[in-house]
Amino acid sequence: MFQLVICPSSGNHERDWPGTGSFYGNLDSGGECGVLAETMFYVPAENRAKFWYSTDYGMFRFCIAHTEEDWREGTEQYKFIEHCLSSVDRQKQPWLIFLAHRVLGYSSADWYAEQGSFEEPMGRESLQKLWQKYKVDIALYGHVHSYERTCPIYQNICSNEEKHNYKGTFNGTIHVVAGGGGASLADFTTLQTSWSLFKDYDYGFVKLTAFDHSNLLFEYKKSRDGKVYDSFRISRDYRDILACTVDSCPNIYSIIINSVRGRILFSKIRKVTVISEAPKVLGRMRASGLIFLAILCALASFGEVRSHGDQPLSKIAIHKATVSLHDGAYVKASPPILGLGGQNIQWVTLEYSYPNPSIDDWIGVFSPSNFSSSICLPENPRVTPPLLCTAPIKYQYANYSNPKYKDTGKGLLKLQLINQRSGLLFFTIFWWFIKSMPLIVFFSPPIICIVLQPKLVAVSNTIAFANPNAPVYPRLAQGKIWNEMTVTWTSGYGINEAEPFVEWGPLGGEQMHSPAGTLTFSRNSMCGAPARTVGWRDPGFIHTSYLKELWPNTMYTYKLGHRLFNGTYIWSQNYQFRASPYPGQNSVQRVIIFGDMGKDEADGSNEYNNFQFGSLNTTKQLIRDLKNIDIVFHVGDICYANGYISQWDQFTSQIEPIASTVPYMIASGNHERDWPGTGSFYGNMDSGGECGVLAETMFYVPAENRAKFWYSTDYGMFRFCIAHTEHDWREGTEQYEFIEHCLSSVDRQKQPWLVFLAHRVLGYSSDLSYAEEGSFEEPMGRESLQKLWQKYKVDIAIYGHVHNYERTCPVYQNICTNKEKKYYKGALNGTIHVAAGGAGASLSEFTTLQPKWSLFRDYDYGFVKLTAFDHSNLLFEYKKSRDGKVYDSFRISRDYRDILACTVDSCPSTTLAS
Repeated sequence: MFQLVICPSSGNHERDWPGTGSFYGNLDSGGECGVLAETMFYVPAENRAKFWYSTDYGMFRFCIAHTEEDWREGTEQYKFIEHCLSSVDRQKQPWLIFLAHRVLGYSSADWYAEQGSFEEPMGRESLQKLWQKYKVDIALYGHVHSYERTCPIYQNICSNEEKHNYKGTFNGTIHVVAGGGGASLADFTTLQTSWSLFKDYDYGFVKLTAFDHSNLLFEYKKSRDGKVYDSFRISRDYRDILACTVDSCPNIYSIIINSVRGRILFSKIRKVTVISEAPKVLGRMRASGLIFLAILCALASFGEVRSHGDQPLSKIAIHKATVSLHDGAYVKASPPILGLGGQNIQWVTLEYSYPNPSIDDWIGVFSPSNFSSSICLPENPRVTPPLLCTAPIKYQYANYSNPKYKDTGKGLLKLQLINQRSGLLFFTIFWWFIKSMPLIVFFSPPIICIVLQPKLVAVSNTIAFANPNAPVYPRLAQGKIWNEMTVTWTSGYGINEAEPFVEWGPLGGEQMHSPAGTLTFSRNSMCGAPARTVGWRDPGFIHTSYLKELWPNTMYTYKLGHRLFNGTYIWSQNYQFRASPYPGQNSVQRVIIFGDMGKDEADGSNEYNNFQFGSLNTTKQLIRDLKNIDIVFHVGDICYANGYISQWDQFTSQIEPIASTVPYMIASGNHERDWPGTGSFYGNMDSGGECGVLAETMFYVPAENRAKFWYSTDYGMFRFCIAHTEHDWREGTEQYEFIEHCLSSVDRQKQPWLVFLAHRVLGYSSDLSYAEEGSFEEPMGRESLQKLWQKYKVDIAIYGHVHNYERTCPVYQNICTNKEKKYYKGALNGTIHVAAGGAGASLSEFTTLQPKWSLFRDYDYGFVKLTAFDHSNLLFEYKKSRDGKVYDSFRISRDYRDILACTVDSCPSTTLAS
């Protein structure tokens, strides 16, 4: 048995002094510059002035780094660390320990939290892949005068749920701060990061006891009494270490992400009790159904744990509705025929009455009109299929514009409808007057939540658009080459009914016809509920035509057409667009970028995702300023349909004035793609069963493979590299290779403005959720990509996902590389990261911490605009959706030689001293 007391290596108070070769240029050594430490104590280093070394002690291998010298990849010390970790025989020395003074791993010390890093800036970015590859058991640090222990962790994600007794492989490294040996204590941040298991604001030390090759005891003892206050054990066979390497192990991290976030979510849900006012109905429900209702209710009740994917009406369970038509109830809809003037949007008036009114009554819009129980799927062989299994398109409470409805039972309501096909011969809409029978579900302590069981009491007359199959809602997008524009639209005409095409040409010039391809999909293309069940609605047919050999910056006119097989033509209205500039063209170019907009109803009605409160304001501002916009990028979380297919038509209708005029380029987000077992990087259910099919079909992007959805596009002086964060982006993956090729292949003399776009925040964000995860980024986000951004000098990286606005300084490895905030001249030496996910969905809170790299934050709805005036001048603006005014901005002025002056390898290293 070996018992060891851990000792620190050289620190800042031994080594640091300006101009002496130390990594940090401060005065902490008081002029000693390492001489005293290197002379007074012997260490088995090859060169004492460098002070990194390894030492073996029985079953232990210790690799001791010197954090006052550069440790990053490519340096001499990095090579030493890798050799030390890789050269140990783990069958003989199973316990591999990494030691360093500064915290190169994880710490929730207040100072590190304010840095926005939870580590020594530039700390773990290079080293964590070595710790993981060579299966370092424990990494111990000083510098922070306190004690803290993490879970086994890799790339900000806990890889093991155990806290005190680890058995077998735990797939990560436990990081320990043990700097409370004597110096004045250091405060922790008030945030509780998900990876921090134990913190102590007191003096103490760590003891490791190796009993044999399979059993290790870790103890933290307080200095005042020598008693143990924290401990854990590791029990394993050496084969647990050698079982696999990081490259051959299954990719567990997306699973871990979701399990960790799930634990955080459900740990906040209190004990649930269910009581029913209709015990007979409740008694017929299976136990699993009862639990499901209770959990959904819990999620809806607690604002702090509500998922952005919640669907309010889905809690009502339309498939459990009963039909009980009442002779005294009616709903009258007018006019009966819509769109007689060729329009695809029209307001309708409803008059309704019910003799037994209540405040829970609501009116739903159903389409198609002749759906029947024959399409409903039974819950099990012993249960009769439900009578209703198609969700309404939208709904409104009967007392919405009728305050006296509960007394009179009568009301008048106006709703806006769009041409949305029925998927059958005629497009029709039923109005169902629903009476709700509540089941009461509450918590301990009592928090009331209503789960509604609908009862159908009245049906309206049928109303329809004059041509339900008409071509509608064109969406422009750039093609795979700069002088190609694509037009995608929706209709009710299949290829066995009509030939789709676009008639187009220069404004005032000769017109030509370009054929269109046609796509559709079936219920079986969906991956799960609700997209495959109550949310399913026939999507019609999606057509895409390619308009080629366009002249740059030239105005074109176009209209959508279908030639029926009887020789007649169906036409849309006329539209116009301006062709894209050629790569490098020197003209004013204006770009709009935002994420997470979603949709909202102009009539105030509700649907399945009515939490995108800012969506209409963003849309209206863009329409008002459309003459000053050239191209739009919507970086994920498009419409939040979340499995309710009808909402995609609603969204494309909302953005039609924009998308029919300028290219509307999208990225895929979690609410478009994520579903378990479908190849998405995250195994959650955020897409509602769509698993990417809708986004990949409804919108065109110039990707080589739409299912992967990463792509690049050039617009004049801009090169945009669009990542897909729902697929693995890390080094060694196919997407990583694409990103590097996109960044490296641009000619910066022609296209000086290089912009990286993605949905999840792969860079920097002080959103509360990221702060609580202890990452200030999407876990595993920037670790691989930041060296590409730095090497290829990406100007700006813009993300969605967090529903707010934030801008950083030019930053690399958590360090601001430029002190300027508003007017950048010459080389930035880093990338400016922007979160722009506040276009519509309910806002996300920031942490109360103010990281040093965060320059501007706004808890409001808004969007970003980039204006390239020429090859040397770029204007960035953040505008609020409520008024379109600029609330944050900066300029970049430079010559292309500022970009080409040096590469990452020839530029001086960026350190804290610089």
